Amino acid sequence: MRRIGRRDIVAAILIALLAGAVFTSPPLQTLQGLSLDILTALRAKILGDRRDPATSPIVVVAIDGETYQTPPFKGSPTQTWTREIGRVLGSITEGGAKVIGFDVIFPSSIEQSEIPFGDASFGSRVRGFDRDYLIALRRLSDSGKLVLGEILSNDHPDRPDRAQQLAVKNNIRALNVHTDRDDVIRRMPLSFSIAGQPVPAMAVELAARALGAKPETGPAGVTNLFGYAIPSAVPNTLTLNFRGMGRDVPTYSFADLRACVEKGDTDFFRRAFDGKIVLLGSILTFDDRKLTSMRLAAGYDGTPGPRCALPAPASTAQQARSAVAGVFVHATVVRNLLEHDAVTELGSPWRPTLTILFAAIVAGAACLLAPTGAAITWLSLTIAYAIVAVSAFAHAIALPLTEPVLAGLAALAMMIGYRFVLADRDERFLRKSFALYLAPEVIETMVTSGKMPALGGEMRNVTMFFSDLSGFSSIAETMTPGELVTLMNEYLSAMTDIIEGHGGYVDKYIGDSIVAMFGAPADDPAHARNAVRAALKCHQRLAELNAGNPAFAGHGLSHRIGLNSGEAVVGNIGSRRRFNYTVMSDTVNVASRLEGANKYYGTAIMASEATVAQTGDTFAWRELDAIRVMGRGEAIKVFEPLAERGAESAEQAKVAAAYAEGLACWRVREFAKAADAFGQVAKSDPASALFAKRAKALTANPPLPDWTPVNTLEGK
Repeated sequence: MRRIGRRDIVAAILIALLAGAVFTSPPLQTLQGLSLDILTALRAKILGDRRDPATSPIVVVAIDGETYQTPPFKGSPTQTWTREIGRVLGSITEGGAKVIGFDVIFPSSIEQSEIPFGDASFGSRVRGFDRDYLIALRRLSDSGKLVLGEILSNDHPDRPDRAQQLAVKNNIRALNVHTDRDDVIRRMPLSFSIAGQPVPAMAVELAARALGAKPETGPAGVTNLFGYAIPSAVPNTLTLNFRGMGRDVPTYSFADLRACVEKGDTDFFRRAFDGKIVLLGSILTFDDRKLTSMRLAAGYDGTPGPRCALPAPASTAQQARSAVAGVFVHATVVRNLLEHDAVTELGSPWRPTLTILFAAIVAGAACLLAPTGAAITWLSLTIAYAIVAVSAFAHAIALPLTEPVLAGLAALAMMIGYRFVLADRDERFLRKSFALYLAPEVIETMVTSGKMPALGGEMRNVTMFFSDLSGFSSIAETMTPGELVTLMNEYLSAMTDIIEGHGGYVDKYIGDSIVAMFGAPADDPAHARNAVRAALKCHQRLAELNAGNPAFAGHGLSHRIGLNSGEAVVGNIGSRRRFNYTVMSDTVNVASRLEGANKYYGTAIMASEATVAQTGDTFAWRELDAIRVMGRGEAIKVFEPLAERGAESAEQAKVAAAYAEGLACWRVREFAKAADAFGQVAKSDPASALFAKRAKALTANPPLPDWTPVNTLEGK
């Protein structure tokens, strides 16, 4: 996870605002409708249909394919069906229907038209043909139980025949629908302005008559029906809630009902229509089909109701369709009104706010995480949000879905682009610059810490690591060039892996020598401890290579390591045309001298007192001596690391104790006692042997009074 700065935060906010504003802008308003479609499909897929058609307050009388294939309708024009329609309407009314609405329009009458019928003709006019039908319309209209439909249009209005208009007086309501820009019906008008007065739409009128109430529009533009404030995202509309996907509306074939009238089964009409709102409409596959919010999951033309007189068609399986019959759109409006189940859509400012918030979370993730992690975050957030949205939609609340998801995706892309072009340039430069010099985990630590190396140099507290193979020149003379290269590659690779594995940076190779530093370029507060651990591990690894690697067989390689901690200048240092990330200071020079000083004491690792001080009590040490190296007047104490504290062997502890006793005697000029102490372990410890020899010499020839216990090294 990368560190973010103020610039990144500002960029994330601006990107979220831009993405949210774009995807909730008017040109992309179709996304709001697409959200409804997706939510409708997801709810149907996940939750299924949860409403029993038997409880539906509305039923549909369908003019279907069966009607067209059943006498007396087969082969006859629809204008000749009016008598039978009147008879069926009468039986439905006697069965207890509350109100009947027409989703079909008969714009002409056989009484005014010459209608061919088979090989014969009804002639120019058939007077009195619609008399019984018009009487039935008048009777139902006067009782308030009938509403005919019409299509309002300035160019081509579609209204019932003039005689039908007179029969029902003003009981005609508009069947017009509200179509979105993508030609999908998701909302339905509540009323229309006719002669300057609001007149309820067909479905609203049917619901109002069933409830015995009138719709009222308040000052805020909210329409209220019998105590139900109808939610309207678009003014004067109702957002359709296809909870049952059309299968929650019982549907009766008009042909079967006409046969039921002939049969005289009044009980069937009472069972089917008592207390119901009835819609008469066409459900033919080629007539009055509507795309709705059910289009993605596909809806149904109702559920076939019980049969009365005619046998059921051979195929009764319901077929899902992307477009449903228009009569079921009106039926859905009626049911939504009666059950207070219309969809509530979030409007301004909640929709853009939610979209911007979603985009901001994704932008923040893209700012913090790698592109893959940010993409996974967007996907996970999308799934979680979709679950919440579907849960809310189960309660008829439509949260925006496509807008936040697409805004989040856009924010993800823009933030990744921003990071690539601007924010991560320094990080890419850093990774490219140090890819061949640092372990990947060290680079990652350096990047995530946010502390980049300053170009041109900076002061850092570091621990320098110098190593060199002992007597390698003479060994190299006995080897072929190929053998020498193989040996060096094996050795340098093994040592480098250990150094980098402990957070070190290999500055350079000088022949068989390694110059490394800990604490730069990656900031490491424990650089001294890590350097000592690396030195101990390198010494152990060389022993393993000598014992088990064929390239090392017979050579018995040994090396010397010098460690020193302190302030140093690190950075890109060199000429204008060529530079290198390196280090310079007296700290470096001392570490180099300590590496060479090992050969005087027969040790493999030597560290300064500055390094020992920065490691605390992590390691077991023995103090070797106080020395004065070439190029430096001040004496320094030097130490040898034995092992991690508590991990030293019994032999190491014995040698260290004897050595400490001898060194203490040496410094107080008790050379005889010092010689005895050093002599106890001189056979197994070269450093003790060296001091025993020096102590014996000074015992025989005591030094001058101004003698100090400091060993001045003459060489490097």
